Amino acid sequence: MRFEDRRDAGRRLGERVHELAIGQAWPDPVVLALPRGGVPVAAEVARALGAPMDVLVARKIGLPGQPEVGIGAIAGEAPPIFDERALRMLGITPDELGADVARERNEVHRCEALYRRGHPAPDLRDRAVVLVDDGLATGVTARAAVHLLRDEEPARVILAVPVGDRRAAAELRPEVDDLVCLSQPPDFRAVGLWYEDFDQVSDDEVLHLLRSLSIPERLRPARHR
Repeated sequence: MRFEDRRDAGRRLGERVHELAIGQAWPDPVVLALPRGGVPVAAEVARALGAPMDVLVARKIGLPGQPEVGIGAIAGEAPPIFDERALRMLGITPDELGADVARERNEVHRCEALYRRGHPAPDLRDRAVVLVDDGLATGVTARAAVHLLRDEEPARVILAVPVGDRRAAAELRPEVDDLVCLSQPPDFRAVGLWYEDFDQVSDDEVLHLLRSLSIPERLRPARHR
């Protein structure tokens, strides 16, 4: 299965997620996108569900010298999550990545300030949370996001992606209540290979989609815990 672009992927993913939501009667659903690539996908899922959308900022921790190779990730103020198998193979310890973790933590804060513009994060307690990205490669970024979500005590956590690596999907499945992955090609290799158009998503596009889909949620007063 190939997709024209992230919007096409989101529309197809939204149809599948909507079917699942109807069958399970999800309580007060909210869609969270992993920016930036996950935002256009999540926007279509949110439209299919008639649900608000927000972002959950998670950052990949790259291999020193090869930052595009993800060996860990962080989300919020939670401790970093590492691909332990990769660390063993590379002979790297988490302590050696301290500077990289600090740099990416600062980037998490910068992105949250940019995308939220002073608005609080949505209250997730007792809600169905649909976490969306444009694909699943190693799965470490999604795992960091899921671990952070669990602390918010949602009713359900649903991970939804258009395409993903089979092993990564299998490893993540026990950590979520539902995993929706439209395609798990045996020759996966990289997320971008399964899109005709995989151009970078700009901050301006993220902000535009957030303004159009998340304002009602952000105006809702937070529930007391």
